[in-house]
Amino acid sequence: MIKKSAIAVALQCALLSLGAQAQEQEAEDNSGLETITVKAQKRTQSIQDVPISISALNGEKFEAIFSGGDDILSLAARAPGLNAESSNGRVAPRFYLRGLGNTDFDLAASQPVSIIMDDVVKENVILKSFPLFDIEQVEVLRGPQGSLFGRNTTAGIVKFDTRKPTEDFEAFVEASVATMDTFNLEAAVGGGLTDNVSGRFSLLSQNRGDWIDNGWTGENDAMGGFNELAWRGQLLWDVNMDTSVLLQAYGRDLDGTASIFRANALSTGSNDFNQNYDRDVVYYDADLDGDGRQDRNPQNYENTGVTLRIDHELNSNITLTSITDYNVAEGDSLGDIDGGVIVPTDDVSIVPAGLTYAEYDNFGPNISFPGFIPFGAVTQDRLDDLHQFTHEVRLVESGPDDLDWTIGAYVFDAEFDVTSIDGFFGATTVTHSNQSWAIFGQVAYDMTDDTTLTVGLNYTNDEKQLSVGDQNVNGFAVVIGAASVQKYPDLQVDDSQLSGDISINHTINRDVSVYARAAVGFRAPTIQGRDVAFEAAPSVADSETVTSFEVGFKADLLDRVLRLNGALYHYEVEDMQFSAIGGDGNFTRLINADNGIGQGFEVEATWLAAEGLTLTAGYSYNDTEIDDPDLRVSPGCGAGQCTLLDPTDSNGLAIVDGNPFPQAPESNFSFTARYAFEIESGEIFAYTDWVYMGETNIFLYDSVEFTTDSQFEGGLRIGYENFDSQYTVTLFGRNITDEENLRGAIDFNNLTVIDNNPRVWGVEFRKEFY
Repeated sequence: MIKKSAIAVALQCALLSLGAQAQEQEAEDNSGLETITVKAQKRTQSIQDVPISISALNGEKFEAIFSGGDDILSLAARAPGLNAESSNGRVAPRFYLRGLGNTDFDLAASQPVSIIMDDVVKENVILKSFPLFDIEQVEVLRGPQGSLFGRNTTAGIVKFDTRKPTEDFEAFVEASVATMDTFNLEAAVGGGLTDNVSGRFSLLSQNRGDWIDNGWTGENDAMGGFNELAWRGQLLWDVNMDTSVLLQAYGRDLDGTASIFRANALSTGSNDFNQNYDRDVVYYDADLDGDGRQDRNPQNYENTGVTLRIDHELNSNITLTSITDYNVAEGDSLGDIDGGVIVPTDDVSIVPAGLTYAEYDNFGPNISFPGFIPFGAVTQDRLDDLHQFTHEVRLVESGPDDLDWTIGAYVFDAEFDVTSIDGFFGATTVTHSNQSWAIFGQVAYDMTDDTTLTVGLNYTNDEKQLSVGDQNVNGFAVVIGAASVQKYPDLQVDDSQLSGDISINHTINRDVSVYARAAVGFRAPTIQGRDVAFEAAPSVADSETVTSFEVGFKADLLDRVLRLNGALYHYEVEDMQFSAIGGDGNFTRLINADNGIGQGFEVEATWLAAEGLTLTAGYSYNDTEIDDPDLRVSPGCGAGQCTLLDPTDSNGLAIVDGNPFPQAPESNFSFTARYAFEIESGEIFAYTDWVYMGETNIFLYDSVEFTTDSQFEGGLRIGYENFDSQYTVTLFGRNITDEENLRGAIDFNNLTVIDNNPRVWGVEFRKEFY
């Protein structure tokens, strides 16, 4: 358990030291680290002036992590306290901040980390996975952000801002080729079209060949590849000196592979990969559509949207902004969930060499491999007719006086169908809809020249509905009488709550400031309908409410060549929403814990260590704990194959009181170093980036097998940039040590795991035009 008093004393001593150092460096000096501006409070400010724990990612630090064709999950651990994972391939990412997140894989799952792109919330998990390209900056806001951003921000926000059109012509093209038949292309072109209209068009194409063999069918390079195409077109009309209109249209088309499930890659009593694990080979026998062909975990999704933004200056200090967005999406993923092969035979000669297998009777003699697989499991989830509409209007006053303020209103409406198809139960469709509205405001008052008080409030109403359509259509379970076609009644949940925050920021001098912040936020009630497909009633979770406190400092030191920011926090979540995933019944149930408690600290540093050498580092410590003596979950444990560390009750249920939150690393660390030296025509540079994650529970219960620790990955870039001709040639590597990391698991059938991406080496060329 973290010692809060000791940390508080250490933090106070550090602040006194920082202030003393900075006071000795009062001489004006414009050299050193650049000023980073953010829009965390819906107005442009220096990151050093915002009383929130924020990380900003841009430039090479952001772009390098996608060199090998990785998706949004690569942001995991790139900022203190941030984690991201998925069991749905390149769609439906799950984000966590300071330990708060949601492990639910359902296409209707809600999350306490909000994803916002160009001031538009991406609520559905499919929309959250929109590819990242032509990005200006990413802001990671830790802690509740309910006053300006409303519900479902109890953990924080990951906010993306894309590059916008300018009057000046600019363009770039960036292409790379890499191992595993990887080819990536990113390009953009923009500039003035008329005297008052400018445009920009951006394109991303990410492609990888299939590289995983199916050892059961003998098919080489059967799966693992993807073809991702995304685009964005923008028109900016400067109507007059006071009014601008920005129209954006965007889309993506994904044809790829869902997550790869690897059966029994762990052995009982260990969380290390065993002899069954081979990154390049799986053994799949799934044939969900009955065409006699193994389905190879395909994944296909499409998404398009349009955004209209209008900014009108009422006077030199007050701006009226209107943002309207409409999104549509559809697609499906199929997975061989059991991750292996079951055949009705007693001939062990069919088992590939080097694999463990199991012989057992289940409707006759059977052999399974790799390892024990009690029953086959293959499912397909399909999203149909997703429509999301959002509209926000706000007034922002930011001027030279002592008072800045923001007021606004927001509406949200979404509806979509989710169809779950199981090889035994058949197909079931449920319809989800969600309506929400909010009014919000914030005031920042300069109490003195050095001290600013900020107060924000938000009133939100949220309502969700679930209706069950066709159920168990053509299901084998219905045919044999093992299930019945039944209709569950429609469900509706709603809640209205007041969120808010109050903070005070004090500037010790021009380079050092300290702040304190208290915030309250809530995650709206949630309906989980996926279990309807498996003859179980839908589940509901009540709203969760978080109360958070944090203190922090922000400092530019040593003549502004060292930037050091840190924060210490504590929060409590009442009626915390969890998803009990898997278990012996393989259900996906929503539950509320009485309380969840989190505390810890984070620190970030950027240092211009020497001429041409820049170092960055970030570290967070997160201590989370479930506080509910009565909370029980089914441990699953792969049909009894895992080593449960929790006590159990008389029904064999795990007592999870005191456990950490799932997918909440106790610590994470990131580090980058860039060294460059100039030559006559440009510069030669080397850049490396590393991330580390400490002990992490995958599920609500605690077991030896489903706990990870000391996982890391590293990247490398070595290149030459020609300043005159404006091109760059780079040799890059991702996961350069080829680490094999356990990133997720499925526990109801066997010890099935999800791993990370393998090592990728490639060459990249970038050319800019002005």
